[in-house]
Amino acid sequence: MTSHKETLTFSCGLFMGFTLFFLSMNYVQWEHISPHFLAIASTPWTANGKLSLSDTNNSTHFRLDEGNHTVAEDLYRKVRVLCWVMTAPQNLEKKTAHVRATWSKRCNTVLFMSSVEDVDFPTVGLNVSEGRDQLYWKTIKAFQYVYEHHLDEVDWFMKADDDTFVLLENLRYFLSNYSSEQPIYFGHRFSPFVKQGYMSGGAGYVLSKEALRRFVEGFRTGQCTHFTSTEDVGMGTCMEAMKVEAGDTRDKYKRESFQAFSPETHLIRKLYKRELWYTSYDYYHTESGPQCCSDLSITFHYVDTSTMYELEYYAHHLRPYGYQYRYNPDA
Repeated sequence: MTSHKETLTFSCGLFMGFTLFFLSMNYVQWEHISPHFLAIASTPWTANGKLSLSDTNNSTHFRLDEGNHTVAEDLYRKVRVLCWVMTAPQNLEKKTAHVRATWSKRCNTVLFMSSVEDVDFPTVGLNVSEGRDQLYWKTIKAFQYVYEHHLDEVDWFMKADDDTFVLLENLRYFLSNYSSEQPIYFGHRFSPFVKQGYMSGGAGYVLSKEALRRFVEGFRTGQCTHFTSTEDVGMGTCMEAMKVEAGDTRDKYKRESFQAFSPETHLIRKLYKRELWYTSYDYYHTESGPQCCSDLSITFHYVDTSTMYELEYYAHHLRPYGYQYRYNPDA
């Protein structure tokens, strides 16, 4: 028969074991958590990186509230967006896996572009070197790959980094006001180096189908060249040479929708003021604080792993009770 002392020892050991387990969980870094252990990470990918509409109804995925759900589905069909994410082999598990588990599920087609192919992730190998000095060459190769393999599948072509968060519903709503046959591209507009301005690489940018055609044609004819390692300046120079318009993505209150930094940097003036170079680069005057950003913001940059999941929750779950719609941009 088990003695009282043995029972007490076992109970104390069990209690201490659970206590240590839960305490240790508080110190686990998000970068070391495999997204396969998270409910929102069970993504039903197809072989070509597409997500069918039926998959968006799965209870394991974040959903819009019922009032907006049918509108978002309608735009999913009408405004088809391919997303390609610039990444690297060393970032697949610590960054890119979390992009795959969150916002990229809502792209009509998603591709992860790396220097080498990884069939297990999967990534497209562009056969280029890694490093900041290779970013524009990597971008050129990625858009050429998209043009050759996916041109007729979608209407718009979004480039994002593996630390960029994208709200696809807001992007589709914004793009629904334009034709993909227009030579135009959108993002967060910077002013120096290019007369019409150029789009910040980190904030992400989206090309119309006609803009993509002209970009590829520019390199075929020699009107565009790999003259710089600075991706966004190179892209902007080519767009201007090929007469592709740099579009304005601000809302009707002149607030930006493509954000070059994380939410807290734009919202907290003290953090924003540290980025002195940004104010001199900005094409438009940008506010900091609560009026920094459009209610229908599309991207944020420098988003770490934990913030990636926080934004996913805020955008697709959190709602104030009693309001059917938080914001009506058409009013």
